[in-house]
Amino acid sequence: MNVFDYFFEHTSGLKKDFILGNRETISFQQLYSDSLCLARKIREMWGENNNIIILSENSVFFTTVYLAVMKSGNVCIPLNPVIESNSFDSILEKTEAKYVFISKRFGKKFEDYKLEFFDNDFVSKVLADDHQQETEVDIEFDTDRLAEIIFTSGSSGTQKGVMITHKNIIANTTSIVEYLKLTAEDTIEVVMPFYYCYGLSLLHTHLRVGGSVVFNNSFVFIGSVINDLNKYNCTGFAGVPSHFQILLRKTKDFKTTKFESLKYVTQAGGKLHKAFIKEFVEAFPDINFVVMYGQTEATARLSYLDPELVIDKLGSIGKAIPGVTLKVVDADGNEIQPGETGEIIAKGHNIMKGYFKDEEETAQTLKDDWLHTGDVGTIDVDGFIYLQSRKKEILKVRGIRISPKEIEEVIVDYPGVIDCTIQAENDDVEGEMIKAIVFINDGDKESISAEDIKAYCAKSLALHKVPAKVEFQTRLSFNAAGKKSKF
Repeated sequence: MNVFDYFFEHTSGLKKDFILGNRETISFQQLYSDSLCLARKIREMWGENNNIIILSENSVFFTTVYLAVMKSGNVCIPLNPVIESNSFDSILEKTEAKYVFISKRFGKKFEDYKLEFFDNDFVSKVLADDHQQETEVDIEFDTDRLAEIIFTSGSSGTQKGVMITHKNIIANTTSIVEYLKLTAEDTIEVVMPFYYCYGLSLLHTHLRVGGSVVFNNSFVFIGSVINDLNKYNCTGFAGVPSHFQILLRKTKDFKTTKFESLKYVTQAGGKLHKAFIKEFVEAFPDINFVVMYGQTEATARLSYLDPELVIDKLGSIGKAIPGVTLKVVDADGNEIQPGETGEIIAKGHNIMKGYFKDEEETAQTLKDDWLHTGDVGTIDVDGFIYLQSRKKEILKVRGIRISPKEIEEVIVDYPGVIDCTIQAENDDVEGEMIKAIVFINDGDKESISAEDIKAYCAKSLALHKVPAKVEFQTRLSFNAAGKKSKF
């Protein structure tokens, strides 16, 4: 089944709005009709199995094109519309993409490229001219064929194109809908871009169940996010760690606002420190906090923690989602015992086909149908998994292996601390040492000192894990997907 047909299997005739918001809206029925119309035009112009790029913010334009490209039997490549030129050049060379759908507002940035660009006006003309024609797009379809390529830098900084099939998207969407118990009554506030798999999963799941989405492309304006949650009666909100850190500790209004319709929030895209989870649960005891874990290589999601266990199993990423098998194994591939550490590996129909034109990296990551995540974790006696770090994030200071997450967990528990990043630094006198970059509000600069942080760490950590250097910053830096920027 084409994933397009899966999404609209029960919703193609719905007249309710799928996309809500101040700027634009569109119903399920209209989105289905428009996407089919554009899919037919794409097949007429270019056939199938082409790699087609989308450069756009979250919008009706993006959603229509995204669905149309996949329905047409072509491969969609959603990219950050403000992508750096060298990264864009690299992706063009690797994918040999010739056709680009681009939001009109970003056209000037790419005007020097000798590519075929198609903007909002082109789509509008197609829809105006061709809507009277037969709208079916019938092609023989193998669910193992590519639906999209999601480019991710991962922890290594090297761009990798994750190949996601129609079957991958269907499997992961079905699982997420099941464990979140989503229905047509659900409306999600979307602050994450659709070139990021977490953002796309919100689009996929709510399309499938007949729910609605509210686009907010300006998370920096926190007030608008808070207002949207109530204005559109949102039942859900999804965020990465930095979203929750900002809402809880840099926004005065958030914890005092009453959210009448909000039933749950989900958190993925990295480990949120336990202090923030406790803080949210204490502030909003009636809103379910769902911790999740995943990777682009898994289409989006691998595990979740039942919100009823969020305090009892604080710090855990839970257990595998429906349809997925998770194990934590040692270097020899044997499952670890509680308290031991090993690599998290996963198997399921949501696991990627591989990395685009990178057989070596694919072979290192996919072994005997198991995805080797590169994440180090442990388990407890009940089988719940606890993420410790990525293999490549382990620091080696003076010959001792240290997990930065362990130190960060302690520091963010200090009153007034918003976030923390731990890194190794070379010093001409001291040699290798641990440096803590601590993020605080401007008003706390005079009341928190480096010695305060070190003394606080010394109460909970071994001496060799206490930072030798502490640097304070007041501005959080994160990328367009909301993830914390690396230093």
